[in-house]
Parts: sequence; structure tokens; C-alpha cells
Amino acid sequence: MELILIRHGLPMHIENRDGQPADPPLSDIGHSQADLMATWLQHESIDHLYSSPMARAHQTAEPLSRAQGLSIELREGVVEFDRNSEAYVPVEKLKQVDYDRWLKLMKGDVGVDFEAFSNTVVATLEGIVERHPGKRVAVTCHGGVINVWTAHVIGFSPRMFFNPDYTSINRYQCASTGERSVITLNEAVHLREVQG
Repeated sequence: MELILIRHGLPMHIENRDGQPADPPLSDIGHSQADLMATWLQHESIDHLYSSPMARAHQTAEPLSRAQGLSIELREGVVEFDRNSEAYVPVEKLKQVDYDRWLKLMKGDVGVDFEAFSNTVVATLEGIVERHPGKRVAVTCHGGVINVWTAHVIGFSPRMFFNPDYTSINRYQCASTGERSVITLNEAVHLREVQG
């Protein structure tokens, strides 16, 4: 089967001061990115669509759901590691405003049990793979989730090692015999229009 992991579009920058978790919606650019991604994939037959329940991922799935005529199934196991953080700063902005924090993020020092996060992601995605043999399945999720799954497929220890573009398409071949391989990483040609 083919598993497609799609990173969410660009979200709003949110910093709560009341301790409530930040769950930002997509920005206007993020909505445009999601529309372009759905248009790019419109001629591919996708059999099932899953999403993280976080707003930015679910909103990214909506145009694809409409284009493919699929319902969106939510999976808690593909939420981002920062789910309970009271702030969301887009990664490229974080690199500019707090380089040390960005560097920690890239090393997997994310303030949570990264091994437990990784185990949950891998178990959830392996469950989706097992449920849909011979199908093409898309999951809208997060950069950390994509890093963890890619590391799992390649055989790396769980870590953050690349920064997927917003609404990038990442494809994996998953054989029923257990073999996993990368088809493509960080497909983002559909974003040319919004990147200028």
C-alpha cells in the first residue's frame, strides 16, 4: 500500500498567556496551500483520508476531502508533540527569533518524552497500514510525525532530521510483508504559486 503523509499548511502564530494549549487554525496562506495541495492530488485516487485532530491538520484535510469525496477520520496518535504547548511559532519564524530553541527542536529536545511520542506515532501509522492493504491512504499531520515515521522507515533512531514544507507530500511504500520504503520526501511543487 502507499501511505501519504501531508504536513499541515501554515498556521497562525499564537501565544496564549493563560496556560491554555495553542491549537492554531490555518492562516490565509495555509488555506491557500491546502487548496493547492488538494488540486495537485485531485487526479490521484486516494482510498482513505485520516487527520490529526489538531485544527491546522484537520483544516488542511478539508479541501482534499472535498476533492476526493472522502470523509476525514481523526487519529489522536498523529498529533504533534507540542499539543499541550501554550504557544505555536512557525518553525521558520522560530529559527529567526529564537535560534537556540529551534536548534533544540531539530535535535529532538522538544520538552516531551520523544521516545513515547515516536512509539505512539509509529504504532498509529502501522495500524493504518495494516488496515488498508493494497490501498493509497493519506494522513494530514505534522512535521514531527513525518520525521518520526521517516526515521522509522529508513532505520534511524527517532529524531527530527529535516523540516518538511507546509502541505508537503511525503510518500512511502508499505508491503504486507513488513518492508517499508520511502518513495518521495517533501514534494512541494504545488506551492510555487504561493511562494512567488
